[in-house]
Amino acid sequence: MADAAARNGKGAAKDPKAAAKDAKAQAKSAKKAEKARKKASKDPADMGRIRQIIRAYQVTHEYDRALPYILLGAFLLPIAIGVVVGLTWGYAFNVIFAGVMVGILAAMFMLVRRAKAATYKRYAGKTGSAEVALSMLSKKWISTPVIAANRNRDVVHRTVGPGGLVLIGEGDAGRVRQLLASEVKKHERVAYGVTVTTVIMGDKEGQVPLNKLVQMLAKRGYRKQQLTSGQAMEYSRRLEAIASKSGPMANLPKGPLPKGARIQRGGQR
Repeated sequence: MADAAARNGKGAAKDPKAAAKDAKAQAKSAKKAEKARKKASKDPADMGRIRQIIRAYQVTHEYDRALPYILLGAFLLPIAIGVVVGLTWGYAFNVIFAGVMVGILAAMFMLVRRAKAATYKRYAGKTGSAEVALSMLSKKWISTPVIAANRNRDVVHRTVGPGGLVLIGEGDAGRVRQLLASEVKKHERVAYGVTVTTVIMGDKEGQVPLNKLVQMLAKRGYRKQQLTSGQAMEYSRRLEAIASKSGPMANLPKGPLPKGARIQRGGQR
């Protein structure tokens, strides 16, 4: 019996090592699985910097066929200037190297600009597309998409920032004006002391196109700052109290609504 106890004790002594080995193997397996998931994922958050750039190029090229030529030109022009300057004034290697670096930066800058333009083109005319533009605002702006909607798929978004409190309406102009008027009254009761500005998105006179929305809001903040970052955060917290989180509003998908989608009856009209 003593020998059996000794053997059991010896076996028990090995258990922690075995458990540690198993835990290490499981962690290694989980890490490998996560790596494989990220490799197969199309979510930019799961991608490395190089994959993000490649993905941005692929998506942009679908809507911008001139992209390869524009990027190539942006890359080669500074190099060509560097070659001419280097051969004329000397220090050719240093100047050409600088031209290559500038060319890479110029190509990246053009890719970002064209990617934004392609994104606007991709979502233009889709209900909820203003959310795409609002996501491109600086962090000084706090945006809440689809704070109100009706069964006709007219929607209102809200953003609060340096330019004050802005409500953005999408849909039929007549119906959206009524929806905006209703939301203005609600917001004025909470955001007292701040002017509530309304904007209707669209391509008609007096409306703001999707690709001009960010520029318009940014200009409002630059011309006359109405709210500091702290004030914008405080007002945003107050305004959350009036946001409808029940009924059909809670079931709305994030981002632009797919064509043919309908909001069920019972929501705001």
